Amino acid sequence: MNDPTAPVLTLTPDEWEAFLARLYERDDRLDLRAPGETYSPEEAVDAYVLSGHAEALCSAEVDGDLWGTLEDLEETAETEEEAWAKIVAFYLDRGCVLVRVAGTEEPEEWLLAEGLARRLGLVPSAAG
Repeated sequence: MNDPTAPVLTLTPDEWEAFLARLYERDDRLDLRAPGETYSPEEAVDAYVLSGHAEALCSAEVDGDLWGTLEDLEETAETEEEAWAKIVAFYLDRGCVLVRVAGTEEPEEWLLAEGLARRLGLVPSAAG
């Protein structure tokens, strides 16, 4: 089901917050802040803003519409855990990156397209 070589990145809650703080969104494009550049407060990125760029998510902070996502994949499940496992398998099979935040009371997992994950510095670029 899951590809054992599929990119899975585990972050601590502090690393997750630091990651979000390094991002900005401008004209619906999410990107990394450049050192020395000035950014408007409206360009700040939190979990809610990031959710608009994620393929799917399982988050205590942001509603990822688990059942709607599963329905879009034309899958069914008996439990939320089974539903999320099917969603993760679907997106990992399509080259997405799973970002897990460890050490939280409730699961915090985000599926990002590989290209976006590269641009945001979560996975090394092919040229790097």
